[in-house]
Amino acid sequence: MGTAKVPTLLSSRPSFCNIGPQFIAPKSGARRAFSSRPLTQMETGGLDSDGRTFKTAEEMWREEVGDGDPQKKFQWYNKGINYWQGVEATVDGVLGGYGHVNTPDIKASEDFLNSILAERFPDAGRGRHLVTLDCGSGIGRITKNLLIRYFNEEFTPDAERYDVIWVQWCIGHLADDDFIAFFKRAKVGLKPGGLFVLKENIARTGFVLDKEDKSITRSDSYFKELFKQCGLHIYKMKDQKEFPDELFAVKMYALTTEMPRQGNRPRPKRATNRPAIIR
Repeated sequence: MGTAKVPTLLSSRPSFCNIGPQFIAPKSGARRAFSSRPLTQMETGGLDSDGRTFKTAEEMWREEVGDGDPQKKFQWYNKGINYWQGVEATVDGVLGGYGHVNTPDIKASEDFLNSILAERFPDAGRGRHLVTLDCGSGIGRITKNLLIRYFNEEFTPDAERYDVIWVQWCIGHLADDDFIAFFKRAKVGLKPGGLFVLKENIARTGFVLDKEDKSITRSDSYFKELFKQCGLHIYKMKDQKEFPDELFAVKMYALTTEMPRQGNRPRPKRATNRPAIIR
């Protein structure tokens, strides 16, 4: 995204994109979960970082971004920008002081990516060059450590341009309507057979609103409802392992625009994700 700082190594290969109505700095990294009593509301209920509960996500969004009020939505995104402009542009900074999770994060992402590439793009490396888009790239941590080794990185946002669009630790800054609008808009950029990979913190139930940086951590079922509204289907998903116990769980989703096949999936051809604290 536009305000993100990209290392010199990647400065000639812009890997950021505007995923919302504003250019906003990304929410990077594992996060500590907020201390709170267990939720007793239905799944769509949630709470904020001050411990206040909401009966529904709609109730929270009406208060935070208003009902069609562009000024309130501007304030939501502007506060997120201001927060991240004050964060040091280092791995430890964007990971909220948890720089040591960078290695297990990249390793798990690479394992997940390799499993997708083997199944969806068995001809990669044999004359076919893959192209990716890193949305919300922050300081370029994921592009530098992972994506640059698998994809060409020349930025041309044309239709059917990308094999994989990677979205990690930034989608929580988008209100639900902008979340849906982004994926509907970005689907045009996928090549036939292409995939989104979304890697995000996961709330146990409902959602958790961070009042400080204006972001929301959604539950797995919350994400799945939004995927449905985006016209996306889960191709594969996997949990992040080897993160500190006090952090939010992190999940990786590979998403496709194709309807899932009925019955067993045919065997794949073989080719020759700032952390918060749970108390």
